[in-house]
Amino acid sequence: MPKRYDSSLQADTTVSQAQNAVNKLHYAVSQAMSHPTAQTIVQAERRLAHTEQAMRQAELSLGGQGVELAEEMFIEEKRRLNSIQSQHGQGNL
Repeated sequence: MPKRYDSSLQADTTVSQAQNAVNKLHYAVSQAMSHPTAQTIVQAERRLAHTEQAMRQAELSLGGQGVELAEEMFIEEKRRLNSIQSQHGQGNL
């Protein structure tokens, strides 16, 4: 029984880490949208790369289960960042 409990905790932690990464991405993209400078856009791009890594880790650990909401949020933030990049000549990721 303890093994199942540990597994559940690991799954919760992995999902939480992915969701936290997406929340931080949202904040970075929002900053870039409200203050579109080269610096804020680069910061959002770096946060995007970190979030992609967190999402991949969650998907590998959980086989895609439990990360659907974080994935949807991630896709939306990536779309928002791409729109800022295209408006400011930064290119798309």
